[in-house]
Amino acid sequence: MTETPKLDLLGYTRSELAALLEELGEKPYRAEQVLKWLHHRFVSSFDEMTDISKALRAYFTEFAEIHEPEVLHEKHSNDGTHKWVLKARSGSAIEMVFIPEDGRGTLCVSSQVGCALDCSFCSTGKQGFNSNLTAGEIIGQLRVAVQMLTSKYPDRTRVVTNVVFMGMGEPLLNMDAVLPAIELMMDDLGYGISKRKVTISTAGVVPGIRRLAEHSDASLAISLHAPNDAIRSNLVPINRKYPIAELLEACQQYADSLGDKRTVTIEYTLLKDVNDQPEHAMELATLLQGFPCKINLIPFNPFRHSDYRRPSAIAVRAFQDRLIAAGFSTMVRTTRGEDIDAACGQLVGNVEDKTQRQAHYQKIVRG
Repeated sequence: MTETPKLDLLGYTRSELAALLEELGEKPYRAEQVLKWLHHRFVSSFDEMTDISKALRAYFTEFAEIHEPEVLHEKHSNDGTHKWVLKARSGSAIEMVFIPEDGRGTLCVSSQVGCALDCSFCSTGKQGFNSNLTAGEIIGQLRVAVQMLTSKYPDRTRVVTNVVFMGMGEPLLNMDAVLPAIELMMDDLGYGISKRKVTISTAGVVPGIRRLAEHSDASLAISLHAPNDAIRSNLVPINRKYPIAELLEACQQYADSLGDKRTVTIEYTLLKDVNDQPEHAMELATLLQGFPCKINLIPFNPFRHSDYRRPSAIAVRAFQDRLIAAGFSTMVRTTRGEDIDAACGQLVGNVEDKTQRQAHYQKIVRG
């Protein structure tokens, strides 16, 4: 007989928790009490929830759980970046990164164990795909980080000010878990993070962008990485299904739905002699003319067995200058955590690959 899995309350939104409690005959305000215990006081046991009834605590103990991802390893970069390797329910490992800066702290969370999209310049994709994370596992990353970082930064009233879904996985292929996690991140009874400071990054899952517009007003970032379909289809295979024109149309509609002059972030990884030439900069400027965006340039972060190379600092600056001259707000993302493999595109975890992509990739590497 299969045992019924327990309810993972960490992933329950305010409305979901209220509905559950209503079924049990409890008052709606109990949901607010439980959320505060989970996300403000970080209890690990239902017995610690002293302002709810013994009967409700007993029910939770029998049928529910508070399941934080287990921290397997923690690394610290010379530049202050923190990286954690966490154990997912599947048994595989995922990675989470915290980047401290003056006045803010950005947490990069994972949404899947591995990734199915296989972007050619991303180490995560070479690990293959194992499974989706649950809402509880996603919000659990934030809960773990807040608790561990609070003692490290006692002078900060809020340690994690920004959350970006730029860790392992494609968040818009795991919407059933990502949407409630976003809601909890923004909820004042959860983590109270501004809608402008929760960013969903996608490689271009157009149906997911349209669904996101129906349920959330989080910020949106697009991993574009190329000025045309020919180059992008080689770098980002999903472009063959959702080409640039269709992707930008969905992004434009998303930006329009927000209604408060919000922009979409364009992420562009610069690869030496692939997409970093002057003509690529001018083509990108033409492509994005009139599109509400800001551009983040990301010099490629090398990983083992990759044939791509990082452009020179001079080439990166020249690319940026051309976009600025064309009227675009353009920043070069500073590489952080490279000495602990925590930089963009370097997260790998330890994935039991159900796609067999990793074995195939290693076979190619070995010749």
